[in-house]
Amino acid sequence: MPDKLIPDNSIHEAQNGEEQSFADLFESYSSGMKDDLQVGDKIHAKIISIGKDAVFVDTGSKVDGIVERAELLDDQGNLPFLEGESIELYVISAGEHEMRLSRAISGIGGLELLRDAFANAIPVQGKITQTCKGGVQVDLAGSRAFCPVSQIDVAYVQTPEDYVGQTCEFLITQFEQNGKNIVVSRRKLLSLAMEKEKEAFMAKLKPGDILNGRVTSVKPYGVFVELIPGVEGMVHISELSWSRVENPATVVRTRDAVSVKVMAIADGDQENQKKIALSMKQVGADPWDSLAEKFHAGDKVSGKITRCLNFGAFVEIAPGIEGLVHISEMSYLKRIARPEDVVSPGDTVSVLIKELHAGERRISLSLRDVQGDPWLEAADKFSVGQTTEGVLEKKEKFGYFVSLAPGITGLLPKSKMSEAENPGWIEKLKTGDRLAVTVVDIRPLERKITLAAGDATEQGWENFARPATAGTMGDLAEKLQQALRLTKK
Repeated sequence: MPDKLIPDNSIHEAQNGEEQSFADLFESYSSGMKDDLQVGDKIHAKIISIGKDAVFVDTGSKVDGIVERAELLDDQGNLPFLEGESIELYVISAGEHEMRLSRAISGIGGLELLRDAFANAIPVQGKITQTCKGGVQVDLAGSRAFCPVSQIDVAYVQTPEDYVGQTCEFLITQFEQNGKNIVVSRRKLLSLAMEKEKEAFMAKLKPGDILNGRVTSVKPYGVFVELIPGVEGMVHISELSWSRVENPATVVRTRDAVSVKVMAIADGDQENQKKIALSMKQVGADPWDSLAEKFHAGDKVSGKITRCLNFGAFVEIAPGIEGLVHISEMSYLKRIARPEDVVSPGDTVSVLIKELHAGERRISLSLRDVQGDPWLEAADKFSVGQTTEGVLEKKEKFGYFVSLAPGITGLLPKSKMSEAENPGWIEKLKTGDRLAVTVVDIRPLERKITLAAGDATEQGWENFARPATAGTMGDLAEKLQQALRLTKK
């Protein structure tokens, strides 16, 4: 049976259908392409193939692009890209059938491309060859350009010779006299890149982040730390250390590398600016949290005097942990009017921990308890009926205070002065004068000693022998024997 013949008009209709389908596909494909690419545009191009001298890329338009292979090589002369990868390129020329691209204009094509780069603000590659007055000379593939010292970097450049030999990207800011006068800037490109990096960084930054930074300046109130180029935060003096800091310069110096914790982010004085509050001490644990593990009441520890106030002195017994020695806890040996009479900031002292209150961040310390209470030995040094010599310390209406030994002061009441054979000489005494007194009563637990004026032998046996507190007959006999020995001397 012969094959079924297809009418000619059916074949014609089928062909028309295929042509219509292909046109639709082409239109659909073309609709997603860019037709408005211009010289100077920056695009993401996908590598189609890699040739010996050129690399072909998909520009996203109807025309594929070509970039010189030499432009894409790294410092070792290798091509670090593979087919299928995307790279950022600039359009340096665009025609109906070809589009030439470049990572940065490097002088390929001569002055015309440099002129186009100037007109369209396209980066150019150049090598800094030498320093000159006010800046450096830059070689743009055979054309000489000038870069002012203020445009070499975003930061102040003190030694432009450090940049000689470097190949960098620049923007042409001035193109005159047919390329004989070319001025370039690296700073503008760096600033643009920094702004993008800053935006990305600030979008992710949040309180609690711990970052590494570099100290840029030290002020009396704190230090500024650069987190990334163009983004700084401030560490207030109170956040430098758990220890008290009087001068930030004693903690850090400019260019020191530090770790910081972001405490807060607030709007700055200018638009699109942020104030970043940082802390160095919060990177580590609060030493007060482990206070109970390290110290206990009754411990004797060493510390450094950090400051003196009217009511006492503060002692740092561990980094960030300070306690107070009240003025009443400074000495048993003498009356203290000012803490500075005993200690000075910076002194290393031994102290006794009396009380700890971690929750209130409070520690009570004592200097005098480390030295020892002289009243504990008062009963061994002095006894009722004993005659000794003292120094008039203070005069009051009710009597005189007499220092018998360091830290031990007795009271000579007015009533005991009148018992002396010649009380007038006592009243003529001045503070600091020495005088003979007799111990009439001693109560170490109450820190009291009552005195009588003069030698016991001048007051009669009755006054001498009469104790203020009851004692044994043995005690009285011992006192009488002591008085007899004194009389024979």
